[in-house]
Amino acid sequence: MALNTWWMILVAVAVLLVAAAIGILRGLRGRGRVESAPAALVSRAERLRGLPAFRASVRRRMSLLAGVLVVGAVAVLLGGVVAARPMAAKTVQPVNNSRDIMLCLDVSGSMSDVDVEVLSVFEDLLKGFEGERIGLTIFNSSPVQVFPLTDDYTFVREQLQNIRASFDYASDTPEHWVGTLNGPGASLIGDGLAACTMRFDHQDDERSRSVILATDNEVAGASILTVEEAAQYAASKKVRVFALNPVQGKDAEVSAELSSAAQQTGGQSYALRDTTTVSDIIGEIQKQEATALKGQAQVIWVDSPNLVIALMLVAMLGFLILIWRVRL
Repeated sequence: MALNTWWMILVAVAVLLVAAAIGILRGLRGRGRVESAPAALVSRAERLRGLPAFRASVRRRMSLLAGVLVVGAVAVLLGGVVAARPMAAKTVQPVNNSRDIMLCLDVSGSMSDVDVEVLSVFEDLLKGFEGERIGLTIFNSSPVQVFPLTDDYTFVREQLQNIRASFDYASDTPEHWVGTLNGPGASLIGDGLAACTMRFDHQDDERSRSVILATDNEVAGASILTVEEAAQYAASKKVRVFALNPVQGKDAEVSAELSSAAQQTGGQSYALRDTTTVSDIIGEIQKQEATALKGQAQVIWVDSPNLVIALMLVAMLGFLILIWRVRL
């Protein structure tokens, strides 16, 4: 057992010392008054004090008075312990009922004009989620995880704003270039989608997992996986893909390929600027049941005063009974 405010014990001890000092002073003053007062003459007082019954009565009263002092002191000390807030260690394992969502953003040159708009859509999506774990991976010729799955939405917003600010090109090396240009070619959609799919953790747990893929599907280079192969891989991992297409309706062939890939996983493709895109994606994701995810066990300290309070109440009750018995 630990005490949160241990110094309250010192306060209780100080109260006892002050009470003892007051008692001693009053006793000394009372003795002085008794000695100065005229003595009452009682016939055969010595014989009376020598009677066994009288001596037993005096011992009983002295024992009761001593008991009053001891039990009262114990009650005060226990009150100090209660005021000091006794605490006990407790092991807890938090459980989070949620879904996992990986934001997957194509930051290639062909997307540079619309990525700020996409990031605004991501922030709008964030407003519709509650408790979902969200991560962000960006890609061009190589993928980079900006942040892993987390339910810290303040942190998520800050990271989305940082990435969006990098599209102002205020620095020689914008943040969205760092780590995304380490391979041949550009806008390798299949590789980017596969990388986003691999970012999910707790693979052995049955969970709702979704990738929100923002891309124009304009591949410039030889990727390891095609968009269709990456979609098949996502489907094998039970990950649904929801595509945000900024050119949907302009290039039918490119849009059809992206839409087909999303449908293979049980997801859909949406036009970036449709007014219902955000609500539709949120609705589709929330159709899947949220599952419990156990967090890491943690040791916390909680108030544990029950035993001490019970002992203090017993001591107080004993104190009152002794006072009544002694007739103080």
